[in-house]
Amino acid sequence: MTDPFSSDGAKVPPKPFTVTEGRREIRSFVLRQGRFTDAQQRAFDEQWPRYGLDYTGTVRDFDAAFGRNAPRVLEIGFGNGEALRCAAARDPARDHIGIEVHAPGVGRLLNALAADDLRNVRVYHHDAVEVLEREVADASLDEVRIYFPDPWHKKRHNKRRLVQPAFADLLVRKLRDDGRLHLATDWQDYAEHMWDVLDATKGLRNRAGARGHVPRPEWRPQTHFETRGQRLGHGVWDLLYDRTDD
Repeated sequence: MTDPFSSDGAKVPPKPFTVTEGRREIRSFVLRQGRFTDAQQRAFDEQWPRYGLDYTGTVRDFDAAFGRNAPRVLEIGFGNGEALRCAAARDPARDHIGIEVHAPGVGRLLNALAADDLRNVRVYHHDAVEVLEREVADASLDEVRIYFPDPWHKKRHNKRRLVQPAFADLLVRKLRDDGRLHLATDWQDYAEHMWDVLDATKGLRNRAGARGHVPRPEWRPQTHFETRGQRLGHGVWDLLYDRTDD
């Protein structure tokens, strides 16, 4: 991977890999061009072959990618990777897959994984919906985690929210029977939106009851985004759903 530069010579993160077929017209993210450091570039150069999964658009053999058969946890939009890093270290019996479109966060996580010598993590630098649709087999995930997704809090932008009925149906397809969906947000309006969508999705059951939430589970560390939200006076809502045949 070559060093990316802007027209003024400043480094910028590389764009995520893209495909031309099946592209959705509305994305749940924008690529904010932040500074891409030398360390993050080295992480891609040196650690991507070990931890990275290049998007191919075909169903992936994760047993081959990890070199074993184990339960799988997928985290969508891992940010700087602190929750994913913690989860993989404390849960070595399961394989952890992370997806993130913002290159600086991916680079930071790659460096952290190498420092910890973790072997049960692989990451995509790509759109999560395309990965789920094309690379993840149905009924193959034990858990999906979505922590603090972009709330798109302006009403005219609500259509960009990741959690929508079609996306919820996609998650149901990818989760195994009795699999788990765990979401967290510090925006009450987005929590209400999640309830509207997920409580009405066939194949999902809210563990806390209709429009219910639970205390932060012990497997989710308090994240940078959560801490920031609490400083701003936001609440935090953890939503747990079980995959059912109902």
